[in-house]
Amino acid sequence: MLPIDATSVRLFLHVLAATVWIGGQIVLGALVPTLRSLGVDAPRLAARQFGRLAWTAFVLLVVTGFWNLAEYDGKHRSGFAATISLKLVCVVLSGVAAYIHTRAKSRTWLALGGAGASGFALLALFLGVVLSQ
Repeated sequence: MLPIDATSVRLFLHVLAATVWIGGQIVLGALVPTLRSLGVDAPRLAARQFGRLAWTAFVLLVVTGFWNLAEYDGKHRSGFAATISLKLVCVVLSGVAAYIHTRAKSRTWLALGGAGASGFALLALFLGVVLSQ
């Protein structure tokens, strides 16, 4: 069996948190039509419950993201700084958009916040894959 070390744990926690943050948004978004059929408050109640888990995952993503940066060996790869900078911007924008979504009073802001949170999270995920190569 391969050894299990701090790097394995760090990467596992980061990927797990990304799975919850991003995957949960996709799943919840796909369930909205069904939730609406269960009652007018069902989508809001499901989103509130998901939010408890999702924000915990977001915090874990940020913590493990900084841990990942702290463990970076410093070897410059062409384009690393620009890619990691763009990823960090996307993470911040995903969090801001999700916050806007949770505070929205109109359907327009609800939709913009949700789409922004998911879109920026997906872009951050893609950039993370690019960085891991």
